Amino acid sequence: MALERTFSIIKPDATARNLTGKVNAMIEAAGLRIVAQKRIRMTRGQAETFYAVHSARPFFGELVDFMTSGPVVVQVLEGEGAVAKYREVMGATDPSKADAGTIRKELALSIGENTVHGSDAPETAAIEIAQFFSGNEIVG
Repeated sequence: MALERTFSIIKPDATARNLTGKVNAMIEAAGLRIVAQKRIRMTRGQAETFYAVHSARPFFGELVDFMTSGPVVVQVLEGEGAVAKYREVMGATDPSKADAGTIRKELALSIGENTVHGSDAPETAAIEIAQFFSGNEIVG
């Protein structure tokens, strides 16, 4: 498998509960490296752009409100097959259906407050990374 990068967000429900360190430990235990990370307050415009793919769905407004409700931690993760590996580490969107030992099974509160976001494909990861990081902020 090739070395690749993926994008991660530790969501407001997790930062409010001081879970950044626990999430990072689970990421690193899975063999992924955190090569860029910053804590930000996502603006409404950033959230609307980021989740534009969901703009026609009924939950879009609620999602944007949630993602702008508190600080998030945006990250670039690197490793062999990083996109698939991180999706495995995150677990199913619904924490009740996630495998034991995954971030969502262990830390998420609900389907909506599910602790983390991860890119679904290398192409998506590149777009998401570019929205929040410039090249000189990523140090592998």
